[in-house]
Amino acid sequence: MLNIVLFGPPGSGKGTQAEKLIKKYNLIHISTGDLLRSEVANKTSLGMEAKKIMDAGELVPDEIVIGMIRKKLEEHKSGPGFVFDGFPRTVEQARELRKALTDYDERVTMEISLEVPREELLKRLVKRGEESGRSDDNEQTINNRIDVYERQTVPVTYYYEKMHKHVPVNGIGTIDQIFKRIVDAVEGFEKFHEPKA
Repeated sequence: MLNIVLFGPPGSGKGTQAEKLIKKYNLIHISTGDLLRSEVANKTSLGMEAKKIMDAGELVPDEIVIGMIRKKLEEHKSGPGFVFDGFPRTVEQARELRKALTDYDERVTMEISLEVPREELLKRLVKRGEESGRSDDNEQTINNRIDVYERQTVPVTYYYEKMHKHVPVNGIGTIDQIFKRIVDAVEGFEKFHEPKA
């Protein structure tokens, strides 16, 4: 299986690149936001539990999120692999993901991090806000979202770095240029780490 953890700050184009990766390698997309919405819509026991917590304005605890991810792994255990999008957000979640994958005799292949300077992110998101009228795309909110992303994810990238799985990718350029860098990173990494005969 090819299991990719995809990171990128708000405005890095992570969603677009995730879609391209999924198409190219026929991977299953795991986005915790989508999983939560789907479990709530289907009124599953995990979904009902999560809804109660979200309705109270609280963050859904890791064990519920991991429960949903385990369910998805179980449904697609003979598939080609996964793109984990927006997860893990903390080192604790990264450890839990590792345990869940190990139960299926799987592992995270690599963690790809789209690197885009803050000035460029601000420029992209302010422009997006002007075009779409999204009220959360103003400079103060954007800076805050980038700060939160950096606080949460920097420790996670160190976690994968220690395991020699962290791969930074330059996120500046056209969608296709960036995607080519991601594909080169995936194929170079896979080749380098394939078992020696």
